[in-house]
Amino acid sequence: MITFEEYLISSKLNNDPALCEILESIAKGCIEIHEKVQRVSIDDYSGSTGEINVQGEEVQKLDEFGNEIIVERLKSIGKVAIVGGEELEIPIIIGDDKSPYMVNMDPVDGSSNIDVGISIGSIFGIWPRNFDTSLNEQSLLIPGRQQTAAVYVVYGSSTIMVIATVTGVQCFTLDLIKGSFVLTHPNIEIPKKCNYYSVNYGNWTNFSEKIQSILIELQNNYSLRYVGSLVADFHRNLLKGGVFLYPGDEKNINGKLRLMYEANPLAFITEKAGGIAISGENNILDIIPNSLHQRTPLILGNKDILKALFL
Repeated sequence: MITFEEYLISSKLNNDPALCEILESIAKGCIEIHEKVQRVSIDDYSGSTGEINVQGEEVQKLDEFGNEIIVERLKSIGKVAIVGGEELEIPIIIGDDKSPYMVNMDPVDGSSNIDVGISIGSIFGIWPRNFDTSLNEQSLLIPGRQQTAAVYVVYGSSTIMVIATVTGVQCFTLDLIKGSFVLTHPNIEIPKKCNYYSVNYGNWTNFSEKIQSILIELQNNYSLRYVGSLVADFHRNLLKGGVFLYPGDEKNINGKLRLMYEANPLAFITEKAGGIAISGENNILDIIPNSLHQRTPLILGNKDILKALFL
């Protein structure tokens, strides 16, 4: 098995040294997050900081740590101009006039699962910078289809990193002996057979009749699997075949997941693996964003199933 660093050198990505540095920095930062996750209760990193983020949600100690470590990692390489994310009310400029990329991120996704030992994750979207415009929050508001790469990490029974680039979708597993990710699932494609669907049935009474009918169709044909951690549910369906649904409802008409740093990166990975990601009617990757913390319904997975149900 080759290491992540060896993969970057040997693949077509070697033609873009700046992107390789960014991906390597994200990988190293996520190894640090992994180490903290393993000792979250021992080192008193469970629980809330007492602060409320821009989403109106309690900031967990691990949220704060993850945000700080990834920002510092990206800042140190000088290849990222600006970073936006869940824990950043406004984006921060960390590069200079020559920094060619921008990053939107959710460095610790699934915060409610931290204290109970359930899988959590990290999500990153990497976009090319437009050198013809000023660097500000508007710079980050680019449709997901223009991403150069996307990454997610699952901290679960093992720590898994999945990246999507021009080379396709590759899955790496953290080797604790080597202290590095190693390539374990090359060239991932979503299986043609759909096996699972993932949805929070706790929202049933708030779903529209259309969504309820679709869920009845799914439950009559597939097995329900739902962890309640976006990256964990998505990762299962990516490897095993399935669809993930977090539609809008009466309480959250515009959906609950964030377009720029949750939906867009996972939608990019989904399409690179042969699937599709939609808001219900529109392709996620084609949505023109209007704000950094914009929310969206998110439905993604097997293309044929979702097209038959929604499009």
